[in-house]
Amino acid sequence: MLDIDALRPFLNTTLESTDFKNLGQKYTGKVRDVYIQSKKCHPELDEGRRILIATDRQSAFDRLWCTIPLKGQVLTQISAWWFEKVKDIMPTHILAVPDPNVMVVKDLHMIPIEIVVRGYLTGSTKTSAWVNYEKGIRNFCGNPLPDGMVKNQPFDAPIITPTTKSEDDELIDPTQIIERGLATKQQWEEITEKAFALFAHGQQIAAKHGLILVDTKYEMGLDEHGILTLADEVHTPDSSRYWIQDTTDSLDKEFFRLWLKEQGFEYGKPPPKVTDEIRLELAQKYIDLFERITGKTFVLPPPTDPTARIKKNLAKWQVS
Repeated sequence: MLDIDALRPFLNTTLESTDFKNLGQKYTGKVRDVYIQSKKCHPELDEGRRILIATDRQSAFDRLWCTIPLKGQVLTQISAWWFEKVKDIMPTHILAVPDPNVMVVKDLHMIPIEIVVRGYLTGSTKTSAWVNYEKGIRNFCGNPLPDGMVKNQPFDAPIITPTTKSEDDELIDPTQIIERGLATKQQWEEITEKAFALFAHGQQIAAKHGLILVDTKYEMGLDEHGILTLADEVHTPDSSRYWIQDTTDSLDKEFFRLWLKEQGFEYGKPPPKVTDEIRLELAQKYIDLFERITGKTFVLPPPTDPTARIKKNLAKWQVS
C-alpha cells in the first residue's frame, strides 16, 4: 500500500474544476466536468462525443465537501480498466483515454435512470437498502424483502434498486419507470439483464483479488443506432462499495460517508470540517483499490497542478 506521507505534496495541487475553451458545451457534474461535442452542433465530426474530465471533487449526501488528492486520476484509470474487462458483455461508450484524468466517449442518448445493483443489505444514505429496511420498508423498488434480516447480510440473489437521475435521487420501481416513459418495457428488460451480467462479472473479478463487490451503480444510453451502451463509470470506488474479503472494511466512498456521520453530520445542520488526514486516508484507500483490482502499481505524477498537462493532452480533441 502506498505510504500516506507520499500523498501529502498533492494536498495543494488537486484538480477542483476546469475551464477549457474549444472543447464544446460544458456541463458540471458532481465530480466530472463534461464537455459535449454533439453532432448537431459540430457536423464536421464523424460522431458526437463527450470529454469526461474527472476532477478531485468529493461529494457525499448530495453535496460537495472538498477535494481528494489524485482521486480523478484513480477514477478514470479504474473505469478504463473495467470498460476493457466488460466490453464482451455489452458495448461501452469509451473512445479514448488521452490523459490520466480524461476519457473521450460517445455522445449517447442517456436513459435517465441510475441502475443500482445490490448484493448485500447495507448502506448509509437515504436511498440505501439498509436505511430503508431499518425504516420498516419490505418492498424496496419492487423487491420483496423478508423480516429478520440484519445489516451487511447478503441477499439470496442480487437485486436492482433504480433511482431517477436528478439532484435529489428518487427511488423508483420498474412499473414507474415504464409508466413515466423513462424506458420501454423491452429496454428495461435488456437493462436489467445486462446489469446483472456486469455485476456478476465484477464480483467474480473482485473475488480473485481478495475483494467483495458489494453493490454498484450503472448508467446506460442509446447510441446513434439505438444500441444499448454502457456509460459513465464502471465499478469505481465512487460508484461502488468494495469490502476486503472476510471483513466489512471498505475501500470506497462509504468510508467518507461514515466518517461524516461520526462527526455528527445531519441534513440541514452546519457541516463538519473535513481534515487533511481524512482527505489523505481516502486517497490512500482509492489508490489501494486501484492496485488490488488491476494488479498494477499506481505511479505518482509530479505534485503539480494537472491543468496544463490535461490541456496539452486534449489539444487534438478541440472543436471550432
